[in-house]
Amino acid sequence: MSQDTQSPGPGGSSEVGTPLDGGLSKKGLSAGSVGLIGAVVIGISCIAPAYTLTAALGPTVSEVGVQVPAIMLVGFIPMLLVAFGYRELNRMMSDSGTSFTWATRAFGPWIGWMAGWGLVAATILVLSNLAGIAVDFLFLLISQITNNPDIAGLAANPFINVVVCLLFMLGATLISYRDMQTTQKLQYFLVGFQLLVLVLFAIVAFVRVADGSAFDATAIDASWFNPFAVESFSAFAAGLSLSIFIFWGWDVTLTMNEETKGEKTPGRAATITIVIIVALYLLLAVSLIAFAGVGEGEFGLGNPDIQDNVFFALATPILGPLAVLVSLAVLTSSASSLQSTFVSPARTLLAMGHYGALPESFAKVSPRFFTPGYATIVSAVVASAFYAIMRFISENVLWDTITALGMMICFYYGITAFACVWYFRKQWFDSVRNVFFTFLFPLIGGVILAVLFVTTLVDSMDPDYGSGSNIFGLGLVFVLGVTVILVGVVIMIIQAVKRPAFFRGETLSMDAPASLRRRR
Repeated sequence: MSQDTQSPGPGGSSEVGTPLDGGLSKKGLSAGSVGLIGAVVIGISCIAPAYTLTAALGPTVSEVGVQVPAIMLVGFIPMLLVAFGYRELNRMMSDSGTSFTWATRAFGPWIGWMAGWGLVAATILVLSNLAGIAVDFLFLLISQITNNPDIAGLAANPFINVVVCLLFMLGATLISYRDMQTTQKLQYFLVGFQLLVLVLFAIVAFVRVADGSAFDATAIDASWFNPFAVESFSAFAAGLSLSIFIFWGWDVTLTMNEETKGEKTPGRAATITIVIIVALYLLLAVSLIAFAGVGEGEFGLGNPDIQDNVFFALATPILGPLAVLVSLAVLTSSASSLQSTFVSPARTLLAMGHYGALPESFAKVSPRFFTPGYATIVSAVVASAFYAIMRFISENVLWDTITALGMMICFYYGITAFACVWYFRKQWFDSVRNVFFTFLFPLIGGVILAVLFVTTLVDSMDPDYGSGSNIFGLGLVFVLGVTVILVGVVIMIIQAVKRPAFFRGETLSMDAPASLRRRR
């Protein structure tokens, strides 16, 4: 592989190395362009709390009832434990490849490649979902503003839907292609507005409960926070899987580790992001359960007719004439997440190309913006093509693929957590800190995710899982999840034949120097 020769980015160093010795090296990204606040904002944007919770709150209620806050707290635990592992790995090996690079250094090129594939597959697939959600909420918002419900139905037209979706994707790609300063400036506004509306939504819901105008006022009880009050383990596991999904995306803060100000910034940003999100989710969950209850009445959170979009259903009863703000918040949430989600797959693909695990073209960095331009465009094209094709073929296949993302999340998060444990195995007992942060915490987080992965894999074999579609008696979600993993295996074998150097450990090895410190 030829050595990258990029000029220094804004505030960054020109020290860009070649990976031929098996060690880590820079990719030519714009070093020092992202601060702590900017990283946290992009992390929150990628999680997309407004969009994620409006879609996940109803199904979670259907599984665990009023114990939603408890399930959120339990789902928060493995995310936090894994985040500690990510932080330790980033401290030692600050590389934009994150899961791909770290798993390669811990377990070798084959497992490392699959960890990278898990991240890329999950994020590229969810890009198409985010664009589709943005389309739905755009037409919902227009219908609210014009007071014409027929406009909302236009999103169901596949031609209109796909065209508008591709326009959203194009806009997000153009912004992501540009420098990180552009991304940060946009996200400050979009995330700030989103959080402001969500907090207002929760506060007014509490006010409605207090003044007696709530739909089904439900007294807040300590049992809501007790995970042992959930009726069955299957319901607990299903609720936990949904809870894991709503926290997904915080690791984007780590993929920017070659562009942040200071080596500790990515790990701190990941931890702060998760804490802010869990606090926001608990506030919203408690306020909406207190306002609407978990029954199947018109606005009850257990009503299957509103579970796909709880916020939209409750916006008018809670906010009245300001209900349009909620739709606008969910629209900005999905649109901003669409743009920020590009960060992870583009930088992982960049690293995979840089170290010879993919064609060299993926290692190209824009000489003007110092961003992974080629990888960004490829991510956008694949996500757009997937959405367009699936939208015309079968909506069941499209949405079941998104459901299967839960498996992919547990897959690559779990590998990364175990990579932390194994990589630091010789330092476990060097200090009390190491015992917890390099051994116990990531091990427990990884085990929880591994159990969830296997549980979801087994449960999704049931044809009734997800949309209810099946292939030869196996649930479509199971078939799709396994297919995504097997496609990764096939591509990996092809790359091993074409680019054996990486798979022989020559370009990124397990025994090379641990870290390339950035010059400041």
